[in-house]
Amino acid sequence: MDRYSRLVAWLKVLLPLTALGLLSTLFLLSRNIDPMAAVPFAETEIAERLKGQQITAPFFSGTTDAGDRVTVSAGTMATRAGTNNEASDLSAQIDLSSGTRIVLFSDKGAFDMMQGTSSLRGNVVITTSTGYKLTSDALHTDFDTLAVESPGPVMGSGPLGVLNAGQMQLQRVGDNENAHLIFTNGVKLIYDPKNLEE
Repeated sequence: MDRYSRLVAWLKVLLPLTALGLLSTLFLLSRNIDPMAAVPFAETEIAERLKGQQITAPFFSGTTDAGDRVTVSAGTMATRAGTNNEASDLSAQIDLSSGTRIVLFSDKGAFDMMQGTSSLRGNVVITTSTGYKLTSDALHTDFDTLAVESPGPVMGSGPLGVLNAGQMQLQRVGDNENAHLIFTNGVKLIYDPKNLEE
């Protein structure tokens, strides 16, 4: 028998024995896991989840009567009896029939699917494809009529410069009219002609 054949014969014995040795040490050194051990959840988290149902990463989309496309998504949404759906990381994208895109985002909010309304609060950010980037503490939206209203002050920047206003509305005056952003209640604009040049 030549050297190669003897090596193959020895490897046929040694390799399975080595595999058995590795498997036995794997089982001997492994920790015992108690299947009856408690799942590591905080008591407050369990109590919060038991109050109502919760959906992770919900997504809704639809079209208004005027042909505007609306999509709404959230990180989580919890439903409780007798209240609106409470959501976290709530965002909405409105693609107007005129071609303008409006994106709304807030840390939390409430969404009523039956009424088609939402109430965003906590670090609300409004951006538009026409160059506006605004922030507010709260924003109320009716997706059926496409009425967006900030009950409190808004601040940010736009194509003309930096602006502050006591209130902002996105509304369509007539059925066939394009929707417009309307700033009211003490509007202050710092005009910057560089924005128009860019």
